[in-house]
Amino acid sequence: MTVKEGFISVTGGNVWYQIHDKHTDKTPVIILHGGPGSSHYSLQGLKVLSEDRPVIFYDQLGCGKSDRPADTSLWQIERFVEELVQIRTELCLDKVHILGHSWGTTLAAAYILSKPAGVESIIFSSPCLSAPLWAEDQDRNRKQLSKEVQATLQACEENGTTDSEEYKAATAEFNKHFVCRLDPLPTFLKQGGQYKNPAIYNIMWGPSEFHVTGNLKNFDCTSQLKEIAIPTLYTCGRYDEATPESTEYFSSLTPGAKFHVFEHSAHMPYIEETDEYVMVVRDFLRNADYNS
Repeated sequence: MTVKEGFISVTGGNVWYQIHDKHTDKTPVIILHGGPGSSHYSLQGLKVLSEDRPVIFYDQLGCGKSDRPADTSLWQIERFVEELVQIRTELCLDKVHILGHSWGTTLAAAYILSKPAGVESIIFSSPCLSAPLWAEDQDRNRKQLSKEVQATLQACEENGTTDSEEYKAATAEFNKHFVCRLDPLPTFLKQGGQYKNPAIYNIMWGPSEFHVTGNLKNFDCTSQLKEIAIPTLYTCGRYDEATPESTEYFSSLTPGAKFHVFEHSAHMPYIEETDEYVMVVRDFLRNADYNS
């Protein structure tokens, strides 16, 4: 196993990347992490996929081990698409599979719909492909929380106090239900907070998973999903904020797409049900290789 890492110059700064490679001849898979403004940190366990093929992680500009420029005009989806183009070029990824998670699926969709060459397959893991639909789903999810938590969320949002401790505590209750249901939360996940950049998240998304106010709030590519003509897999957890209903809907719009629900997970099945997640992803990628 070879592990290589370094930095690539992209628009706005340098991004960190890491490649896990057992020197197979299989098509690499590149991982697009969630956020925006998060990092590859929580997804690092997917390096086990390198038993079959090279696995490429990178921290998007502004977070993780990458540069953190102060220029807020950089935090637009178009620049993140351009960044992926630049990474593929620099690493000579003529052929590649893409696995995006959460916001990473938003980025993956925007990228694939630009019709790039050499993408062999795509995995939308807990997808957000319509911000308006996502917001509707979270309104329904919030109604499953206690009346007290709902009231706190609403009051803080109306009063502009979403940076308060009360709002953070109420958000944590939402997260226990719809983001990661492991209790206690794995220690290593808590340690990943240092790699996040909340400023990017706020600019592009908003103060929380369920209160969408950023520049992605009108993103919706559902009308274009029929244009995806490569093997496609949609996955989510049974209790995912990326709801099974919406994920299956997206899948139905993509010709020949596969759909899988992880029955004991919320938004992080790669941690909540690691073995099954790896098995499902590995099988899909092997089939995509076989049929390419």
